[in-house]
Amino acid sequence: MRITLKDGSVKEYSEAKSVYEIAKDISEGLARVACAGELNGEIVDLRTEVCEDAHLNIITNGDPEGLKVIRHTTAHVLAEAVKRLFPNAKVTIGPAIADGFYYDFDAEPFSREDLDKIEAEMKKIIKEGHEIKRFTLPKDEAIQLMKEKNEPFKVELIEDLPEGSVISFYDQGGFVDLCAGPHLMSAKGIKAYKLISSSMAYWRGDSNKARLQRIYGTAFYKKEELKAHLEKLEDAKRRDHNKLGREMGLFTTVDVIGQGLPLFTPKGTKMIQKLQRWIEDIEEKEWGYVRTRTPLMAKSDLYKISGHWDHYKEGMFVLGDEETDKEVFALRPMTCPFQYYVYKNEQHSYRDLPYRMGETSTLFRNEDSGEMHGLTRVRQFTISEGHLIVRPDQMAEEFKGCLALAKHCLKTLGVEEDVTYHLSKWDPDNQEKYIGEPKVWEETQQRMRDILKELDITFVEDVGEAAFYGPKVDINARNVYGKDDTMITIQWDAVLAEQFDMYYIDANGDKVRPYIIHRTSLGCYERTLAWLIEKYAGKFPTWLCAEQVRVLPISEKYEAYAEKVRKELVKNGIDATADNRSEKIGFKIREARLDKLPYMLVVGQKEEEDKTVSVRSRFAGDEGSMPLNEFISAVKKEIDTKEIRKEEEIQEKKS
Repeated sequence: MRITLKDGSVKEYSEAKSVYEIAKDISEGLARVACAGELNGEIVDLRTEVCEDAHLNIITNGDPEGLKVIRHTTAHVLAEAVKRLFPNAKVTIGPAIADGFYYDFDAEPFSREDLDKIEAEMKKIIKEGHEIKRFTLPKDEAIQLMKEKNEPFKVELIEDLPEGSVISFYDQGGFVDLCAGPHLMSAKGIKAYKLISSSMAYWRGDSNKARLQRIYGTAFYKKEELKAHLEKLEDAKRRDHNKLGREMGLFTTVDVIGQGLPLFTPKGTKMIQKLQRWIEDIEEKEWGYVRTRTPLMAKSDLYKISGHWDHYKEGMFVLGDEETDKEVFALRPMTCPFQYYVYKNEQHSYRDLPYRMGETSTLFRNEDSGEMHGLTRVRQFTISEGHLIVRPDQMAEEFKGCLALAKHCLKTLGVEEDVTYHLSKWDPDNQEKYIGEPKVWEETQQRMRDILKELDITFVEDVGEAAFYGPKVDINARNVYGKDDTMITIQWDAVLAEQFDMYYIDANGDKVRPYIIHRTSLGCYERTLAWLIEKYAGKFPTWLCAEQVRVLPISEKYEAYAEKVRKELVKNGIDATADNRSEKIGFKIREARLDKLPYMLVVGQKEEEDKTVSVRSRFAGDEGSMPLNEFISAVKKEIDTKEIRKEEEIQEKKS
């Protein structure tokens, strides 16, 4: 038997060997750090026997796949610790994930104190160092074993497997868990771990099934790596928009109003207002859009024409009952069919196209309660929605224009480098989920693929992520916890014009079906605000700040001058306030810093006499005294150009 290793060298054996035995034969040191094997391109357990010629790469704790094995094994140690401390808990599943692992239990909620106790028990288990052994059973015996252990969720998993399956288990010193592996040879290979948090989860992600308790953890091979990761998590907590946005007084939620229905304070409202006015202005003045205003609800008839009633009804808020009510309405989850009727209100010729409609659209989606979070997943939200009605020969250029507008918005906000592009395609194996012919889907996806390549945009392809009526480009950003959120969508639609009998008159006087582009230029304002809170940790670019300048009189004698300065700032389009409280100036300055304001203007006798202001900024600290009109001119320029001043660069220049 010839085993070809990663470096091209060959090992020959006269009998079958496990991956671990081969690693040990190569070197004792390699065996100590081995976590799994890559056998003919497939990741396998160290216990896997190699019986014939093969290509083998030993996966170590320094490899990404090796880290997954460490984390998966740690999840099993967690499960054993929970069973020791909480014998009545039922185990379910515990996979490795991007930044660690989790395990779900049917148990009472876990407190932080519980997690600390579980961590201590895990330490004992690791110290015991039992060899982790793998064994297999036929399906009926596997079911019987889990029934004897009173683990109903494991029984259900096994029952769902095909008949004739051989099911694998891992035994770590008496604790047996159903698992496909791979796992470390012993828990002693776990060097650094931490239980992060616990939360509620549903069995198999179904809200109609059992409510479980999920424990999140992470593990690394080195303690230094764990420490760095935990510091990163602490930074994420500080930046978490759901926490920071509330602390900054931008939004709140109220139980009696409902989950996923945020209330925006004057500060948060001002920020969204600035984003909205900016988008509406550039769409209309620079990108050739007309504005529409359409209803927030419609009869079910509209959604039946569009196909949403058949394909999306579960995600809608339906008002009424089709069996008992003469008319049934639904709050709109999208604006497209409404804008189609704006287009259909007049007859259009080929010369009128492209016809670009934009609308600041408030939408409603019946999100599952377990899915909602802060501003990123809500039940009512507002987006910069638009639909372009175009001739087929205009489609490619208009699609490029939508991408260009999106990139302009991202660049202006300073987040262009923080996004990934996804070509979201249909799933040809589940064609019942979609409308339109397979040939149209494939041709459309290829044209979109060609456009992205032509524009030199790096992208990945996601099967099954298309809308039911067309493929799309999703522009995603990762939040502080590593989860991707879709920020901007641009969708190619060659189907719905037929559904709504939309047409234009061509040069020959014939009726022709147009194509449609569904797009957002900035996306959802709520989600964008959440993104910006986390991106800038609350230290927003000046143009976006609800309060851009705060005037601080050093005593009540200079309140009149402070008010005069404030009025002049406001007159010039700068959002300014004056802090006239009877507090010491040091206290006022500290509070302004805590509020993350771009600028503070300290005024006293000298400033009043010289008609100047003493400038302190978030960017460069004490910037000295300057004439008021000079300060106004500089800040107006910063606001008008939407400049993003970077604190670290300015501080470097000063030093």
